[in-house]
Amino acid sequence: MGEIRNVRLDPCTLVIVSAGVGYEVTLPVFVYESLNIDGLKPGKHIELEIYYHVTERQPKPVLVGFRHPAERNFFEQLIEVEGIGPTKAASALVFPVSTIAAAIEMEDLSVLQQLPGIGNRAAQKIVATLKGKVSETALLKDRLDVDSDNLSGQISVRTEAIEALLTLGYRSNEAMSKVEGAFDTISDEPETVEDILREVFKSQINHNDKS
Repeated sequence: MGEIRNVRLDPCTLVIVSAGVGYEVTLPVFVYESLNIDGLKPGKHIELEIYYHVTERQPKPVLVGFRHPAERNFFEQLIEVEGIGPTKAASALVFPVSTIAAAIEMEDLSVLQQLPGIGNRAAQKIVATLKGKVSETALLKDRLDVDSDNLSGQISVRTEAIEALLTLGYRSNEAMSKVEGAFDTISDEPETVEDILREVFKSQINHNDKS
């Protein structure tokens, strides 16, 4: 637990100060989205489940943050797959872990290949390594640690909008930035994915016209 000192979007990282020491923590996109809806800003106190990784080849510690133990556990299973280290796994987790786990159990390679850095071969390795081991995660209902249905609805709409942009070829950080921009621009809280995508495309058209 610590106080947020700095928030950076590309890549998604936080600098958290705890007991007078600053730590840089990498956030998977889906974790950032969840925290952002809950109010992610400097000065706020935050508590995360941290995965810590350091090796002789990489002496600088890599810290990856999650909101729930189940998310961190899934991450630890994912990095057991050959060729997928902590950095690559953190970048790949743009969807909630239950969505990814369900795709693994159903051998849905098309979903896995939407994850940044995961091609067909890597998707096949993930399925071969983890199928049958992540069924409990697949049954989880990803949610915030709040009781507000409104906030849960927001995270769902945001995630679905990001997924839609990813399928259109946007990079993960670009898709997330576009969705955040749409939420900032629309005066009323967008209720559907279509509302967000409409604003994204309108902004893109306006930008192209100015260029």
